Amino acid sequence: MTAVPLFTPIKLRDLTLRNRVGVSPMCQYSSKDGFATDWHLVHLGSRAAGGAGLIIMEMTDVAPDGRITEGCNGIWDDAHVEPLKRITAFVKEQGAAIGIQIAHAGRKASMSRPWEGGKRLLPGEGGWTVSAPSPIPFLPEHAPPHELSKDEVLRVKDAFVAGAKRAVKAGFQVIELHGAHGYLLHEFLSPLSNKRNDEYGGSEENRFRLLLSIAREIRADVPKDIVLGTRLSCTDWAEGGLTIADTTRLSAQLKKEGVDFIDCSSGFVTADAKVPFGPGFQVPFAKEIRDKAGIATAAVGMITEARQANDIVAKGEADMVFIARAMLRDAYWPIHAAIELGAEPDIPPQYLRGYEANKFAQPRKKAV
Repeated sequence: MTAVPLFTPIKLRDLTLRNRVGVSPMCQYSSKDGFATDWHLVHLGSRAAGGAGLIIMEMTDVAPDGRITEGCNGIWDDAHVEPLKRITAFVKEQGAAIGIQIAHAGRKASMSRPWEGGKRLLPGEGGWTVSAPSPIPFLPEHAPPHELSKDEVLRVKDAFVAGAKRAVKAGFQVIELHGAHGYLLHEFLSPLSNKRNDEYGGSEENRFRLLLSIAREIRADVPKDIVLGTRLSCTDWAEGGLTIADTTRLSAQLKKEGVDFIDCSSGFVTADAKVPFGPGFQVPFAKEIRDKAGIATAAVGMITEARQANDIVAKGEADMVFIARAMLRDAYWPIHAAIELGAEPDIPPQYLRGYEANKFAQPRKKAV
């Protein structure tokens, strides 16, 4: 059988993924007080049964005020660990690896759920005070966020490190830092949202300082076999903002701090960014960072077709492909993609009857 690049294994540290397909972290807004629910077990578990190599749990917040909505997942309390263990165990039983994205929403916190309007909630109406590197609101109609003091910045760093250690206790094999999409770490990185005059603002070195220090401390405090990734907005798509050259330099520094891969996204630190949406529009970022920073990358964004995803890996444009909305529409996208490409699909034995006419149908290999 001819090897299909998308369905060849990849090794990150001591973790071998059965293929190069990842389920991108996607907020479900279905937690209670930060606690994962049965929705998360079914949502993530079905995509593990669907054949993906890596499942990354949604943006999970390291502090209560770091949630986008009151329904966001949390990892700021030791009590959050136990419900997550059931999820990580089930995903591993299906042969997939399990990751978690840890984050703080910064000035984009305290919103209602998208299906409830996605509006800013104020203290007293279910919301809370939001914070940021500088008192610059995301939207003109929003009140200026609280500017974090230096001590508060250090507490944010400690919260990320504590959240990562809880993630390990919960059974996660991969930890992804969310440094993209206009959330707090991205707000520190971008000169459009960071106007500080201390060691966390101004120069590139200073703006990169918080993310790099978080990565350094997490790498020192978690077991060596834990894979560490970072999602970056590779460009802000706005004049005066981050460019791919900036994030390539940042990626090289993150590699030195022990980060293993960069999840290459873009935009959303400003509301007026001109984003040229289109199939695979962010793939060139993954290639440039892979080539110039010498670190593994994941391509993400409007990748929906099996051949499109396979070509990205085959051409060396990225090491992995993370699927988002297409995976919401079809939890078994990896199985269907493998069949289309002529690779051996990883089908749960309970579902083999549904694929009996397919020549590749056979019981799933043992779990990771």
